[in-house]
Amino acid sequence: MPPSHLRPLAFAAAFGAGCAVVAAKVEPGLEQAVEWKWEVAPPASGEWGMPLPDNADEPVMGMDVIPPEQLRPATYEVRKGDVIVKIATRFDMTAAQLMQFNELSSDLIHIGDILRIPSAGELMAMVPPPVAVPVDETGADAGKPTGRPGLELPPTTVEELELQTVLFQVFLDREMFTQGGIDGDFGPGFDRLRDRYLELHPYISDRHDLKERALAAVGDPFTSYKLRREDFRFIGWRKAPPREVEISTNLLISTNGNGVEGVGLVVPARRDAYQEMVASGFLSYADAWEFVAERFHCDEDFLRRINPHLDDQPVVNAVFKVPNVIPFEIENAFDAALQPEADPHKPVTATVLGLSRLEVKQGGQIVASMPLASVRPGLRGRGTWQVRDIVPRPRMLTRHVPREAPEDPGDDGRPAEFLPSGPNNPAGVAWIRLAKDARGPALRYGLHGTGIPARLEVEGIGGFRMSNWDIVRIARLLPAGTPLEWKAK
Repeated sequence: MPPSHLRPLAFAAAFGAGCAVVAAKVEPGLEQAVEWKWEVAPPASGEWGMPLPDNADEPVMGMDVIPPEQLRPATYEVRKGDVIVKIATRFDMTAAQLMQFNELSSDLIHIGDILRIPSAGELMAMVPPPVAVPVDETGADAGKPTGRPGLELPPTTVEELELQTVLFQVFLDREMFTQGGIDGDFGPGFDRLRDRYLELHPYISDRHDLKERALAAVGDPFTSYKLRREDFRFIGWRKAPPREVEISTNLLISTNGNGVEGVGLVVPARRDAYQEMVASGFLSYADAWEFVAERFHCDEDFLRRINPHLDDQPVVNAVFKVPNVIPFEIENAFDAALQPEADPHKPVTATVLGLSRLEVKQGGQIVASMPLASVRPGLRGRGTWQVRDIVPRPRMLTRHVPREAPEDPGDDGRPAEFLPSGPNNPAGVAWIRLAKDARGPALRYGLHGTGIPARLEVEGIGGFRMSNWDIVRIARLLPAGTPLEWKAK
């Protein structure tokens, strides 16, 4: 998501009604850095996140403090009144996932049964199970009305259409068929993704059938999230307030990459953004909005629109309305191993389609389809490459060697400069190393996350970017040696 110093663009657009503002073509802060060679580097330490005050009663940015939440248990004993759906909801998963993890063939449970509860890492590593379809006594698809307000077909209002779109987007996200951040946008991009999913799942008869399956798996398209004190380990609460941005009404100014050009309005970018990134010990989320939007795989503007009751700086205990996805828990993202062992009975292959989507197959079946973009013009692949290992919590290293300069062993003698780890690192939270063949060295560019999931297409450093929540899920599908094929659409 865009760093906080770009937020004045929204104000500028409103302030300068009728004056077009041209969006930046380069990731903010990297206007000069995109001209240098970069490579991935491991994290500087095992620490992940920023320290909070030692005193648990000491507020963070003047916010209230809440008691620590209960730890996620490894097991749960079934009690009177429990049903599978209720237990699954308590531990932030679907009933189908809980049944899959416990190898249950039905949802019948008894008082005293002990259920295993997957950790956040185990939950992320699970391939979404098939969804049971309601059937009548003859065994046919019941297709009965759900009785859920706003979710009946056909929708009669724009609000109902958006609600149903969110339902589909959440369901497809759980199935690892993503369009990007969930935003309720029922445009042609959403139609193409939904139709592609239907094409790959011919046992789903039509969109109505898909909606019933989505309702069975997801239930309510939205849930809620209460902001916690410990979340601020990943939010830039130590940062100084952003500087005031000067607004000029010159007709057109050439800014040499240091700002954003516009007709009738120019909003300069902060010139020291890159230096601040280098000097930082951790590239955190700029604010709670970024944190929550990424946690729940949604577009930040959409998140703000569905939470009009929240201030621009939400505090601890603030309750957000959020899409009902399996959340990307950044604090637990690396609890389990990122890369799986190869299974000869279920070989994995990956394909990049038209430099815009990555599809992964297991045993010949497509199990994931996610958006992808090149970070610089002209960077693309050809033929079949190979997946190597994975670097969690990457840093980015440069020696200020021009990007197009030929390789020179003497370059290693130059002093190295690093962009620290963190969710706002230009490479995001994970880097998948790639090689052009089994014997060749790993390349300078790989598959990686991003600090700006809403703008995957802007130029930056790295290789081929995806959202942070998608890169972690993809990494857990790709064993070392996985072939990566490049295809036109």
